[in-house]
Amino acid sequence: MEHPVPSARGWLPIILRIAGSGLLIATAAIHLDLYLTGYRTIPTIGWLFLLQVIAAFALGLAVLVIPSRLVIPSRLAAAAGAGFALATLGGYLLSVWIGLFGFKEVRTTAGIAAGAVEVVAFAVLAALTLAPVPEARPAAGGEVAPKGFPVQITPPVARTARLAAAALGVAAVVLLGVAVGNAAESAPAATATGTALKTTTIDGTTVLTNGKGFILYSFAPDTPTTSKCYGTCAAYWPPAIGSSTAGSGLPGKTGTIKRTDGSLQLTYNGHPLYTYIGDSAPGQANGNNLNLNGGLWLEVPASA
Repeated sequence: MEHPVPSARGWLPIILRIAGSGLLIATAAIHLDLYLTGYRTIPTIGWLFLLQVIAAFALGLAVLVIPSRLVIPSRLAAAAGAGFALATLGGYLLSVWIGLFGFKEVRTTAGIAAGAVEVVAFAVLAALTLAPVPEARPAAGGEVAPKGFPVQITPPVARTARLAAAALGVAAVVLLGVAVGNAAESAPAATATGTALKTTTIDGTTVLTNGKGFILYSFAPDTPTTSKCYGTCAAYWPPAIGSSTAGSGLPGKTGTIKRTDGSLQLTYNGHPLYTYIGDSAPGQANGNNLNLNGGLWLEVPASA
């Protein structure tokens, strides 16, 4: 008995299912890598990353394993995957622009890759959601009853939905491009240059701040003469730039080290000093006790 070979139109949902599932699993893998390499230590953001990983893997598997003959479940899985990709991208864009839960994102290769994957995943899964269902062939002498929504989407509804999905996809691409272009690459306003170091009290401990009142941090892998924080790390943790006279009047010893770009980074009691991009106002200590970008970050006590 010969089996009919699927037409090009019949292959399209299969290709979309495999591609959509793969893209969801890819974004899950990127988020899992970020979670394991430090994001798990960020309050709120950490467990949200883990939730994203679980949801993306689950939706990717659902899109892949639910057969297309189960039209409603397969459409729902594809629609949920498309919505997830768009929501995850939205979270990334918000964290770049204004920050989320005390965490502000910067331009990184992983973030850009995840954003691009999510845009493509949305487009593929939206197309899968709206893909036409092949008409069943009537049995000899019989008729096939017409199928209603959501099994069979009428052409006018499908056209409107495709236009809406296309508009969302274009908007997502534009917003991602704008966010990437504007993402912080250098020290934010929190970094003081050539101003005196100050102190503030947090939970009964007197800690060091820059001239604008932003908390200063030390990085565990650093040495008294060398900073280990460059590139993406320095985008999240801008070095405090200034001269050794910035710490006049403090009980500890203030000094400087020379960074690879020739700038002088302040040190205090042998610790090179940094601010944290996630601190949006003076006195915040969102970077304290984070194990991120290769090591542990701690606020610097103002003691001798």
